[in-house]
Formats: sequence, C-alpha cells, structure tokens
Amino acid sequence: MNEHTYVAIMAGGVGSRFWPASREDKPKQFLDIAGDGRSLLRMTFERFLKLTTADKIYIVTNGKYKDLVQEHLPEIAPQQILCEPSRNNTAPCVAYTAFKLHALDPEANFVIAPSDALIVNDSLFTANINKALRFTAENDALVTLGISPDAPHTGYGYIQFIDETTEAEDVYRVKRFAEKPDLDTAKSFLRSGDYLWNAGIFIWRAKTILEAYENFAPEIYALLSQGLNYYNTDEEQSFIDEFYPQTPSISVDYAIMENASNIFTIPAQFGWSDLGAWGALYHESDKDKDGNVISGKVIIEDTHNSYIRGPKDKLIVVGGVDDLLVIDEGDVLLVYPRNREQEIKALRSKAESEHGEKFV
Repeated sequence: MNEHTYVAIMAGGVGSRFWPASREDKPKQFLDIAGDGRSLLRMTFERFLKLTTADKIYIVTNGKYKDLVQEHLPEIAPQQILCEPSRNNTAPCVAYTAFKLHALDPEANFVIAPSDALIVNDSLFTANINKALRFTAENDALVTLGISPDAPHTGYGYIQFIDETTEAEDVYRVKRFAEKPDLDTAKSFLRSGDYLWNAGIFIWRAKTILEAYENFAPEIYALLSQGLNYYNTDEEQSFIDEFYPQTPSISVDYAIMENASNIFTIPAQFGWSDLGAWGALYHESDKDKDGNVISGKVIIEDTHNSYIRGPKDKLIVVGGVDDLLVIDEGDVLLVYPRNREQEIKALRSKAESEHGEKFV
C-alpha cells in the first residue's frame, strides 16, 4: 500500500429514485439494499480497505449525515468526515477533498468514488484502481474508470476513448464525454466499440486536480483556496460552512473532465452497476424461475418479472401481475410499472405536495 494513497467516498445524496425506501433522513447509501446485512456505504468502505488503511479513507457527505456515517463506519475518526453544508453537486466536493488532502500530504494521490455502486469482483476492481494510481503517480493525468458496456443503456453517461494505448497497458486517452443518450444513440455507441459507461470513479494526484480547477473552474478554486490555513484544523468546518455554499452547483464532469486535455480512462470489467434506481437492483439481483426478485415475507401467484420488497413482519400477497415494482416501507406502499422507474423521483415530490407532508 502506498503511504500517499487516499480514498474519498461521496455519500451525500438523497437517492430519490429509490423512494420510498430511500428518504431524506436515511438515504440509500445507509440502507441494506443488497440484503446482506451491510449498507451500501459499508460495502464501499470495506472494498477500499483492500487498497489502503481505514485512516486514509475519507467520507464526503452532507453535514446532517455525520452521525450516520460514524454509526456505519466506527473505524474512522470524525476528522475523516467532510461535512458539506449544502448540496452543490460533485465539482465543489472534489475540490474540497483535494484541498484538504493536499494540505495534509502534498504528495497525496486519491481515488474519489460514489458510495452507491454495486461491484461484483472486488479483486479486479482493486487491480484497476492500482493500475490507475501507478499511472497518475508517473504522469500529470486525470484518470477515470470506464465500464465496458454490455447493453445500450440510456441511464448512464458515456466516455469515448482514442483506441491507441499509452505506454501503460490498457490506459487510453479520452476523446470526449457524452451525456445520457437516447436508445438509438446508445446502440451506435456500442457498435462503435470505443465508448465506455462513465462510472464516476476518478483517480488523480491532489496537486494535478487542483491545477485543473485553477485553470477550468477558477470560481471554485478561488473560493476554497482561501481556506489553505484552515484545512485539517479546528477552523476547517467554520470556513467550509461560510464559503462552500457560495460555490456553483456543477458536476466535476462538466467543470473539469470536459475541459482538461490530460484525461485518460481504463476500460474495466469488474461487474459494475450504478444503483441509481430500483431497476438496476432488480437487474443485479438473483431471480426466481419466473424472473421475480423477492425481499421480505411475500406470497406470489402468477407473478412474473417483478421486484417485491416488504417489511419482515408484514405479509404481502401479490398475484396476476407482471413487470411491477411493489415496495412497501410501512408508511408508503409503491406499486408501479418497472419500466417507468425513472418517474419515481417526481412521484415522491407529487406525494409530498398533495399530502402536505415530508416522507423523511
């Protein structure tokens, strides 16, 4: 393990498309979505323990979740939890992390990744990360892991790479990033053979990514660089509480990755799924002979290709239906077509508006 290697796990989102299980007060990264007794955050943390030690793993989250993070990850110290006072997308949180780690260790290189991905092969994942870390240590490069696509998925962003290897095997220069495509465009991406899914997993030296912010996101750099004397001190949180909300709300993809020229990618095949919505969990879960995924105390009859989840102490009986989501969280029961899962985020807002209450 390299003493200058750090990890930052982004765990501040709400996970609205996993409603009604994911709530404002306990979003999906703190839930046992996979059904193995561990939260997604816990699974991600344990995966990175294969790469570095617990004292070098940091969690970037909304300030309201600090106690939850500590509950799920008792191995980490309070100063390893970076508390955002506002949700400003990923560019400000990456910059905050880079400033903090560079102040701690000028030679720091780090991985920053979401907390809610499902990864099947941890060993292959670690091998890909280590390859990226070696590349960034020897080059002023910004590296992202791209996932070799197996279907024309319209819910993911894509990375187009130049099919010319660098001196490092299986590391390619990025040509462009593409937003979530329509189905025909996604099919053309697969046919071309030079597109990968964008997993949002980035590897870089703190020094290199800060230089990119200075060049391409000067507003964020100017605001957060004012805290150079405060990072890793008792005054850090006060500084962040004042200046972080002033940063623009923008993703690191838009702010940096679409503008910098030193972007590289490693095509990976470690079994990845962005658990952005119920359909992704259905796709990755074991199914019965009729294509159903069942969690809880459930009886089914003439039911096919459905995802059914309920409390352990409540009997749910479902019959004569196909391709449904049935999610019972006690105070909210969701029954909805599985192929319309992208509407769930809006449904949550509608439910709160019409019933005059927050489902937290």
